[in-house]
Amino acid sequence: MTYCVGMKLDKGLVLMSDTRTNSGVDNISVFRKMFTWQIPGERIITLMTAGNLATTQAVISQLEERTKEPDERGNILLKSPTMFQVATEIGKLMRNIIGERQEANGTRGRGRFTASIIVAGQIKGMEPRLFMVYPEGNFIEASLDTPFFQIGETKYGRPIIIRGYDRQMSLEDGVKLLMVSFDSTLKANLSVGLPLDLQVIERDTYEAGHQHRVAHDDSYFQVISTGWGDALKNAFHSLPDYSFYREDD
Repeated sequence: MTYCVGMKLDKGLVLMSDTRTNSGVDNISVFRKMFTWQIPGERIITLMTAGNLATTQAVISQLEERTKEPDERGNILLKSPTMFQVATEIGKLMRNIIGERQEANGTRGRGRFTASIIVAGQIKGMEPRLFMVYPEGNFIEASLDTPFFQIGETKYGRPIIIRGYDRQMSLEDGVKLLMVSFDSTLKANLSVGLPLDLQVIERDTYEAGHQHRVAHDDSYFQVISTGWGDALKNAFHSLPDYSFYREDD
C-alpha cells in the first residue's frame, strides 16, 4: 500500500508521498513514488503513483523514454501545451499498459494490475493544476470544492486535511498539515512507511522550490509527531466531562 497527497493552495502546490512497498509483513521494500520533469522557467510536472508497482514503473519508464524522443508529438511531458493534455495522454498510456498486462495474464477487466496517478504542475502562462488519473484512463481536476487528492491508504489522513485546510494558508503551513496527515496514517497503518518525499511548487516559479526526504531521524517530523499526539490528548481532556446523570435525561 502507499499514501500520496497533492494539495492545491493559492500560493502553489504541496506534494508528499511515502516510499513503502510490501508484499506481506516480511517483504517490505522502499521505492520512490514521486517523479519530476521540468524545464526551468517554462514548466514543471510531477507525478505520484499508487497501485501495482510493475504497472506504475512501466508508466514512468515509458514517459521518461518519450522525453528523449526527437518526435515532439510523443514527448508528452515536455511538449504538451497544457496540463490538461498532459493528464489526458498519461491517462491513455496507463489505460493501455493496464489493458496489455491484463490481456497477457488472462485477467481482462479485473483489478490485479490497476494503478492511479496524481499529476501536478504548471506551464508558463497558465495556472498551477492538479489532476487525479484513474486506472481506466479518465481523470478529475482539483477545484475549490475538491482542493486536494489522495491515493493509496487515504482514510486515516483525510480527516486531518479536511479540518485543517485553508486555500489561503502559506506553503509552510501546507507542509505542516501534510506532515500531520502522514503521521496519523503512519500510526494507523503499517503498510505506509518512512521515508517520505516532499515537494513544494510555488506559483509561477516553474520549479521545485523545495524538495526534502523525511527520514526516520528527521527532527522536524519527530517534533510534529510528538506535538500532535500531545495536542490531541490536551484537546480531549479540555472537552466537557460526560455525566451519567445529565439534566436533559
